[in-house]
Amino acid sequence: MAKQEDVFKKIVSHAKEYGFVFPSSEIYDGLGAVYDYAQNGVELKNNIKRYWWEAMTLLHENIVGIDSAIFMHPTIWKASGHVDAFNDPLIDNRDSKKRYRADVLIEDEIAKIEDKINKECEKAAKRFGDKFDEAMFRQTNPRVLENQHKRDELHARYEKAMNDNDLAELKQIIVDYGIVDPVSGTKNWTDVRQFNLMFKTQMGSSADSTMDVYLRPETAQGIFVNFLNVQKTGRMRIPFGIAQIGKAFRNEIVARQFIFRMREFEQMEMQFFVRPGEELKWFDYWREQRLRWHKALGLGDDKYRFHDHEKLAHYANAATDIEFRMPFGFKEVEGIHSRTDFDLSQHAKFSGKKIQYFDAELNESYTPYVIETSIGVDRMFLSVMCSSYEEQQLDGGDTRVVLHLPKALAPIKCAILPLVRKDGMPEKAHEIMNMLKFDFACHYEDKDTVGKRYRRQDAIGTPYCVTVDGQTLEDNTVTLRDRDTMQQQRVAIADLPAILARECSLNNVLRKLM
Repeated sequence: MAKQEDVFKKIVSHAKEYGFVFPSSEIYDGLGAVYDYAQNGVELKNNIKRYWWEAMTLLHENIVGIDSAIFMHPTIWKASGHVDAFNDPLIDNRDSKKRYRADVLIEDEIAKIEDKINKECEKAAKRFGDKFDEAMFRQTNPRVLENQHKRDELHARYEKAMNDNDLAELKQIIVDYGIVDPVSGTKNWTDVRQFNLMFKTQMGSSADSTMDVYLRPETAQGIFVNFLNVQKTGRMRIPFGIAQIGKAFRNEIVARQFIFRMREFEQMEMQFFVRPGEELKWFDYWREQRLRWHKALGLGDDKYRFHDHEKLAHYANAATDIEFRMPFGFKEVEGIHSRTDFDLSQHAKFSGKKIQYFDAELNESYTPYVIETSIGVDRMFLSVMCSSYEEQQLDGGDTRVVLHLPKALAPIKCAILPLVRKDGMPEKAHEIMNMLKFDFACHYEDKDTVGKRYRRQDAIGTPYCVTVDGQTLEDNTVTLRDRDTMQQQRVAIADLPAILARECSLNNVLRKLM
């Protein structure tokens, strides 16, 4: 675990050093849990968003997009339940003066026990080799069984406390299991209490006419309140979906793990409206579709798993998370939820408007049920960075840091490098750049030796480097270097567009989803 934490620290440092993510307001000592996406980070982030958007709106004839406002009528948040119930259970340590989410402390303790079990299995696997039967080992090894019993007992208590909203029991669990403050190392805890996560501000032209409004804590409600507008103007027929990418804001007290949990973040959400009674069929459909979307990037199928919710939100009848193996454990990157008809019914109740769909096939009107897919752009960004980062040992004792980014997502697809800054090579390199830049994100660089430039592009995650040399001026060929293999081949300049299109096009990834 310590080694993985060290790797994560290196990834955070790498993200800043190579222009992916900067601490926000850094010259003023920063702002907690707020980050800026730098020149390479914003390109990677935009490519992730484009992949999601086109997978939704281009590959599905019955899904359209909107972009709703961040500020919305405050009654919307009363109807959705956020005003009364959008809370986290918080606990303070009296010695360190630090504040934590009680549920996260307990979940981390569960993860530690699971990590002990996995380490026992890993040691046994090394000891017994090909003869190792992991399932049998988990069922018979005394240390594994002891830890599994402890984990199950803790999990059962935690689940019941969360379902009952029993804040006293959450604290008692922390006390009983000796959970210590990560900073002070002490167990001097306060009671657990609830804290609302929404940011509140005022809107109005004068002090007498202001009203309280909120920065939206999710983008979904902007879709629900526009359901009738989209359905009627788009002549949409059930089942259909509405997709949206947008900023959301939560006053996270326990913001941590870099961009994994922030106060200002971005979501990619799709609400899919279906007939009542068919929601679980569509829930299963989107559960599998969304996992396919993730796996199509080639980050490693073994890095994903489903985590079905044991505690369902009050509006849901099914929910699961797609978790990705980060350096700090499996963590949620996307949620798929069957939200029933709660949202549309609540908005009909609070607005006084009839929000229903007339189904011509059934000759009846009803309030549609909703299947939601919700993915955090920032968490997706982090999962791509973490899975791509590698410190690679090379022949001769040299090392390199390389980002094996999915080529379709890489911020720069091709770097154009003149071998020297003379003899017409820069001019030829710019000519190639001008040929490619309308179809591919390219970067021109002529500083330092070509070897140092290769290393810099490896660290950025650029899939290909094109080197212009003396031979280029004679026969219009260049050296094409592959980021992952470091192999070089001589290719004609005229063939570069086809090669980059074949290797780096987003369409190649999208076709895997058909």
